Amino acid sequence: MSTPVTSDSPTRKAFTMRRLGILVSAAVVILAVPTVAVAGGLFPPRPGTTVSVLPAGQDNPMIADGVAIGKGAALYKTSGLGPAALNTAAPGGSEARYIDTEVFPGGVLPPGVTITEAQGINVLRRIGENLARAGLSYEDVISMRVFLQNPAGQERMDFNGWNRAYRQFFANTSLSTGKPVLVPLGSAAPATPMVVNPARPSRFALEIENLPVNGWLVEVEVDAVYPANGK
Repeated sequence: MSTPVTSDSPTRKAFTMRRLGILVSAAVVILAVPTVAVAGGLFPPRPGTTVSVLPAGQDNPMIADGVAIGKGAALYKTSGLGPAALNTAAPGGSEARYIDTEVFPGGVLPPGVTITEAQGINVLRRIGENLARAGLSYEDVISMRVFLQNPAGQERMDFNGWNRAYRQFFANTSLSTGKPVLVPLGSAAPATPMVVNPARPSRFALEIENLPVNGWLVEVEVDAVYPANGK
């Protein structure tokens, strides 16, 4: 029986209102677009907006504890996406087949980069393309479901490798400064992430026995919300 993997959620929370630029901890602070706090608090969210509930006391939390969706918000849901078979030098159906050779030329992984990390980067790049076709971007993602298979010869899924890939595209800015937070690729020194993105979707990751395509170690689906008023 597979075991779900989740992140611990602190009981104290800070709240951010996406697209309206509000941060609430002890008080309401205007971060970007001037606005007025909703009477009675941030819930329910204003029509067309979302409110992310973030763990308190963290400057760069990985995921939201949850996301509330305001009335009338336009939602886009992807299908489950896996990595593309871009490494044509590797045998069909092999794990190495799904290394993105635009990121890793020749399918050669740098020191410390795991096959799950490489496939995770591949999948997340494909998700970016999927979102772009729908007129959305990584910043519009509010929730994510991740399915991981253990690599050949390993007893468990590579959750650390997946998280390194995830941080290259999501949750890689400081809440206090808005500046990018450096992210390691494998065992290399942390560097600017591939996509600087403040979005912190709600997320779960689940280990399963078999993904639908031979060689896949990662499958991901996301939900995204169109910005209110086209912003």
